[in-house]
Order: sequence, then structure tokens, then C-alpha cells
Amino acid sequence: MDPFSAALGMICLLALLGLPIGLSMISGSIMYLYLRGQDLGLVAERLLNSMFTGYVILAVPLFIFAAELMNTGSMTDRLLRFCNAFVGRFRGGLAHVNIVQSLIFSGMSGSAFADAAGTGRIIANMMTRDGRYTKSFAAALTASSAVIGPIVPPSIPMVLYSLVSNTSIGFLFLAGVLPGILMALMLMVLVVIQSRRQNFPVEAPTPLRDLPGITASAFPALLMPVVLLGGIYSGAMTPTEAAAVAAAYAFLVSALLYRSITPRKLYNSLTAGARSSASIGMLIAGALVFNYVVTAENIPQTLRVYLEGWNLTPLQFMLMVNIVLLLLGAMLEGTAILLIIVPVFIPTAVALGIDPVHFGVVAVVNIMIGLITPPYGLLIFIMQSITGARLKDIFADLVPFIGSLILVLAVLTLFPDLVLWLPRQFGYQG
Repeated sequence: MDPFSAALGMICLLALLGLPIGLSMISGSIMYLYLRGQDLGLVAERLLNSMFTGYVILAVPLFIFAAELMNTGSMTDRLLRFCNAFVGRFRGGLAHVNIVQSLIFSGMSGSAFADAAGTGRIIANMMTRDGRYTKSFAAALTASSAVIGPIVPPSIPMVLYSLVSNTSIGFLFLAGVLPGILMALMLMVLVVIQSRRQNFPVEAPTPLRDLPGITASAFPALLMPVVLLGGIYSGAMTPTEAAAVAAAYAFLVSALLYRSITPRKLYNSLTAGARSSASIGMLIAGALVFNYVVTAENIPQTLRVYLEGWNLTPLQFMLMVNIVLLLLGAMLEGTAILLIIVPVFIPTAVALGIDPVHFGVVAVVNIMIGLITPPYGLLIFIMQSITGARLKDIFADLVPFIGSLILVLAVLTLFPDLVLWLPRQFGYQG
């Protein structure tokens, strides 16, 4: 049997039997080395060389811990009150609050799951209280707005893309700003249209005299993205150091200023962050080992030569990648796609003259849309468990949101300058 085919077969079989995909990839890689007659110790060597010298990987658990602290403390509550004070007064106000809070919270956590499970849980409960919005609509909108989280910096998926592509994290973060804002605006336009059609409720406006107090209360939380991005782009800190600053800032603000962190809450944040980090870490470890197999089989170069025979233009190639990633996103876990599938396309993209920062942003947007695409979309199941809505109702309400986000994806694909404009203002030469 061909060793590579045997390895793929073992990975698929073990994954179907319920073994975590990271362990499945490590097992399949061991089988490949065994059938090739190579030293099985290469697996441990690959893990040690990649995981313990991969300084950028440290940013992942630190951003996760920062998000857990913000959810455990009162930072998210104050952000929600701030958003509600400014956009809650319009028809469908809570729906707009949902989107705006995702845009703001994404500048702190870098995780769609942290957004959905944290502020998303709170705003979804607010929307469904007293039957003002259906549970399925609240679940669909919250899942869709959470997609913005990993696009606007900081972004855990972009950290992972940087890991597999050797692309600057700082420029990737900058490239995600305008696409994230565009996604939020598109969702808000859709909410305006649906608000008129379905006669969504209008929330009581916040008195003007209360706005200064609400803004002052939320100001330390709102300042966090400024501290992080200012530190990164001024050269004062690396993105990994910024992740450590994010965690420290969230702890200090919650504990000393808001006084909302107790020892029990801190412990819960640490354990929850450790579980999430361990899950992602195992997946990264498996992908790094399996990438050795893919490289040994020369898969990326073989694919590049094969695709060159098709004489694809850069735009045709990007459209093909979009279709493949959207289909895979409906069936596979996003991090696995980013760590296993995307690296295979990178050599071809570079050979066609596609900017790696532009390609990375488009790839991450694809993968994030997959989080709300049936049948596998993880955000759908998270929001279904939070709201108790029926899955088929959530799927029905998700259709227009998915359509609007795919429209944004098409714009980002067709107009790379929209993605690259901001990085170029900070010296990017791409």
C-alpha cells in the first residue's frame, strides 16, 4: 500500500471513530514513517523543533486567556452597555448592538468562539427576553457577528496562518481591519432591511445625561485594542508580547479597577483557557507533524505544477480556492483546514503573484464563514445550545447572513487593494 494513502486512511478512520484530529494526524504520520522505513523518532524531533522554537505559538493561549478574563470579569457587560447606549435606540437596536459589540470585542479576544460564548451569550439572551426576537434569529445573528472576531486584530487564525506561511503577523493584523469593518457594515445593512420587513422592536433610548458615565465606565475596556495595536505597530512589542499584555491588562482592569475578579473566577478562567489552549495545541502539533509528511511527498509542489498546467489566472485560482475552502468549511474544523489544507495552496499562490497577506485574509474569511455553514458549523451548535432554538430554524435564518458574508468575500477577492491598503500605509511593500 502507498504509505501516504495509508496515512490518510488512518487519519480519516481514527477521526471518524472519535479520536481528536491532532492525535489522528500524529498516528497517521507515525504509520507513514513506519511504512517508509524511516526513524519514528522524527515525530518527536518535529514536535520539539516546531513547538518549542515557535515563539509565535505562545500568542494563542495568551489571547485565549485574555478573552476568558474579559468574559469572567465585567468588561463584556460594560462594553454591551456602551454599545446599547449608542446604537440600541434604532429599530432592531439590539440586533445592531450584537454586531457592534462583536466588532469591538474582536479587537480584544481574536476568537469567534470567545465572542459567541461570552458577549454573544449575553446579547442573545437580551434579544430573546420577552419574545422581542425569535430564538433562531438571535442565534443566527450572534453566530454571524462572531465571525468578525478573527478578522479584526488580534486574530488567533491569522497567528496560525503566519506560522505556516512565514508572513508578518503585524501586516496580517492590519490587513484584517477594513475587511472586518466591511463585514460588520454588511450585516448591519441586512439587519436594517429585516427590521423593516419584520417590524423589529425599538429599544428605549439611553438618556443623553447617562452617556458620559457609560462611556467612562467602558473606557478602560475600549482602550485595550488601542494599547495592543499601538504597541505592535509602534515597535514597542511583538504580537506575542502583545498577547501577554492583553492578558495582563484584562486581569488588572478586571481585578483592580472593576473589582470583578475573585480567586474562584480567576481559577475558572485559567482552567477554561488551559482546556481551549490544550485542544488547539494538540491540533497544531498534529498539523506540524503531518506537514512533514506532506512536504516529504512533495504535495505542494506537485499541486503547483498540476495547477500550472491549467493555465489559471490569479483570479481564477482565488475563485477555485474560495470554492474549495467554503466546501471544506462546511464539513471540517476550521483550524485543521488552516493548518493542513491552506499550506498546500500557498506555493501556487506565490508562484501566480498573489500577495501572501491578501491570500491569508481571504483564506481566514473563508474558514470563518465555514463556522456558520451547515452541516458542521461549530458556531451554529454553540448558539443552538445557548438559545435552545431548533437547528432547522437557525439554518433558515442564517441563509441571508451567509449570503451577505460571501458577498464581502467576493469583494475582498476581486479587490486586493482593499485588503492591502492599510498595511501599505505602515510600510508593507506587497
